[in-house]
Amino acid sequence: MTSTHDDHVGGERSSPPAVELIGITKHFGQIVACDRVNLTLRRGQIHGVLGENGAGKSTLMKVLIGLVLPDAGEVRLHGRTVQITDPVNASAHGIAMVHQHFSLVEALTVWENVALGDVGRLDHRHIRRRVGEISEHYGLHINPDDRIADLPAGMRQRVEIIKCLRRDPEVLVFDEPTSVLSPSESEFLFAALRRVVTEGGKAVALVSHKLPEILSVTDEVTIMRDGRVVQSGSTGGTHASALAKAMVGRSVVLRREHAAFGVIETDGDQPVPEVAAPRRPAATEPALRLIDLSAIGRDGRVLLGGLTLDVYPGEIVGVAGVEDNGQRTLGDVLSSLANIESGQVLVNGVEVATGKAGAMAKAGIAVIPEDRHDSGCVLDFTVAENLFIADPDRVSRRGLINMATMRAKATQLIEQFSINCTGPNAPMWSLSGGNQQRVVMARELSHSPKVLVAAQPTHGLDVGAIEYMSDQLRNAAVAGVGVLLISTELEEILDLSDRIVVIYNGRIIGEMPKSEVDIARLGLLMGGATSDATTTIGGSGD
Repeated sequence: MTSTHDDHVGGERSSPPAVELIGITKHFGQIVACDRVNLTLRRGQIHGVLGENGAGKSTLMKVLIGLVLPDAGEVRLHGRTVQITDPVNASAHGIAMVHQHFSLVEALTVWENVALGDVGRLDHRHIRRRVGEISEHYGLHINPDDRIADLPAGMRQRVEIIKCLRRDPEVLVFDEPTSVLSPSESEFLFAALRRVVTEGGKAVALVSHKLPEILSVTDEVTIMRDGRVVQSGSTGGTHASALAKAMVGRSVVLRREHAAFGVIETDGDQPVPEVAAPRRPAATEPALRLIDLSAIGRDGRVLLGGLTLDVYPGEIVGVAGVEDNGQRTLGDVLSSLANIESGQVLVNGVEVATGKAGAMAKAGIAVIPEDRHDSGCVLDFTVAENLFIADPDRVSRRGLINMATMRAKATQLIEQFSINCTGPNAPMWSLSGGNQQRVVMARELSHSPKVLVAAQPTHGLDVGAIEYMSDQLRNAAVAGVGVLLISTELEEILDLSDRIVVIYNGRIIGEMPKSEVDIARLGLLMGGATSDATTTIGGSGD
């Protein structure tokens, strides 16, 4: 990879670049987030920024939009040195960012959130019309009058994108913009984004952990590791395995859809690992049995419509489906966060009350939630506090937490799960996303659960963290835990599952063992199509 070609728009030479970050350095205490980082964004190009969680790429982008002030370094816009002191100042310079984690006010509507930050009298008709125009143009179809609290994650991400595009910025920063979009939505978004970049001469920085996305969408790519740039240049001519190796500093086994059929891609430096034979449940009784679960939302919408499913000890059952078909509700029910209208949840044959705080955990169900920041951890607590927040009795005596015991046991889990932090007293917010997910995994598995529910377990993680989480799920199944994998990532479902079921409109409408996976048929099921050829599950089929 090289980084020698001149700035251009539509094939014509132009100078200077839209953005130059030169020698950017940022420390957070003893942690060096960015160490003399250089990055150039050119008009008419999409520049990919890759790196493991904690590599420094998000900090670098926050410097560009004024959320973080650098300790050293220089920011140049169109060849002129500028001081970007805050996001308002960045916006005035034509820089906007779509964040991975939402910054929306749930009590407000879509158009009201888009209007936040406007000054003067609000023309709600104009704003609503503009929201409609942008959403239509970019394929981000949404009702301007919908309340944020009633929207699933994918729709909330659309609102964030519309907020950014409404300002018509010259420089756009996208932080994992497709993490909650379907493949078709992602494809449409990038096609529209490419038109805007090419025709409007805008500069785009795309932070993403999806290597195929970077390869197919970007013109240039910069790879960061441990706060430094390790590689930068044209995307053309490189490949996924080389990018992955540069990211993590070692060879990484990459997941692909064809991994479901025993083919795994490596970078050529390592032998292709053997694919373990599918696990066959030895137990006659399911570890988890869901019988005819029904749930209704606040708006009267059916969230679960008679869902029936068994998970046996030692197997991974993957729940595939397009987002917002009941996955979130299913995870909430198994987390004791939601009740059901009817149906039963049984663990090892014993019924468990739904909607009763702690009942599922006490019965032996561990949960990795869909949104770790929303319900998986407390960012302002320490690592040790997060590890024992669900069961403080393990480190308490006579009702009082023994701090020495908690730190000692937390240190053991930190070592066991290779959590990269400064110690048990490190604040949770100081950890990278991958290490925060390791804390959640460590807490849940340390209870020796009978069932592990993993909802979007690798969402927003880099290739190294994905590899680690995948190994942990496999190890849990090998140890006899029944694993329920809920994911909208088809690659993840195909790679990890022994058996795949499809959820649609809150029901399981079909299933297939890994050995009989048919991608075309699986896609039809995810779209709600059923046929006589579909193997349905005990009364839950069409």
